[in-house]
Amino acid sequence: QLSHQQKISESPLSQFRGVYLPPALHPLNKTLVKGDKWKDVDSTQEKRRSFLHDFCKKYNSRKKLRTHLVHLVSRIYVEDRHKVLYCEVPKAGCSNWKRVLMVLNGLAASAHNISHDDVHYGKHLRKLDSYDLKGIYTRLNTYTKTIFVRDPIERLVSAFRDKFEHPNSYYHPVFGKAIIKKYRHDANEEALKTGSGVKFKEFIQYLLDSHRPVGMDIHWEQVSKLCYPCLISYDFIGKFETLEEDANYFLQLVGAPAELKFPKFKDRHSSDERTSAEVVRQYLKELSKEERQLTYDFYYLDYLMFNYTSP
Repeated sequence: QLSHQQKISESPLSQFRGVYLPPALHPLNKTLVKGDKWKDVDSTQEKRRSFLHDFCKKYNSRKKLRTHLVHLVSRIYVEDRHKVLYCEVPKAGCSNWKRVLMVLNGLAASAHNISHDDVHYGKHLRKLDSYDLKGIYTRLNTYTKTIFVRDPIERLVSAFRDKFEHPNSYYHPVFGKAIIKKYRHDANEEALKTGSGVKFKEFIQYLLDSHRPVGMDIHWEQVSKLCYPCLISYDFIGKFETLEEDANYFLQLVGAPAELKFPKFKDRHSSDERTSAEVVRQYLKELSKEERQLTYDFYYLDYLMFNYTSP
């Protein structure tokens, strides 16, 4: 039994290496929550937390951690004023979450006038891996950690629509060209030159290929590899399907200003229909039965961890 001080002064990594996980599930501090209206959201929250914890206990009972701590926390944003850690899952409300973190941090007066580029390319928010090991370790142990997730295949379709069905100066030349070159046998010169017009079926062939012509991307990477929910004990698990009420309850928990509410607006391509279960069904029709099964298998862990039913 080391004293608390000894533990902190040791290299924080030794605390994480070779330990059996998951870490303990701490009760949520609800002292700042006002009124009864959050009762249902809170009970859902407790169910999600214990479900994930039990899943991780089973899944991890024989696994030892071999990943470097700095890599584990590379997708986690830090908001020091209200002691919040937010792990970014793209296509699950992350742009609006970053806007909220900027407001909490005093970097903006309102979430509504922060542009998309400011959110994603302005270096306003710090990530946890930019701190030294002691800074990382202290924040992991004392801040409220949250993650927001979404039905995995719905998230995948949403990412495909966003990146490949609209003009994009990065995804078309980098991913589109490589995908068309490898998976479209009668590709014309124009498609090979621009990388535009990737079909969903081609995108899925790329995703499932163990020899992908171009690497993975955070927009379709599994949540289990973005946020490591069995290695980092998240205090709050929000879902895109109940985004607003989850987010507003979370803001109460961390003592955010009363007037700050989670923004409702769609960040980009606002005239497009939102990616819903019905929209997903249309895209899945383009795949063979085997491709559909393999896509589900690819996200199997995410489906299990967050208790989503298979599509």
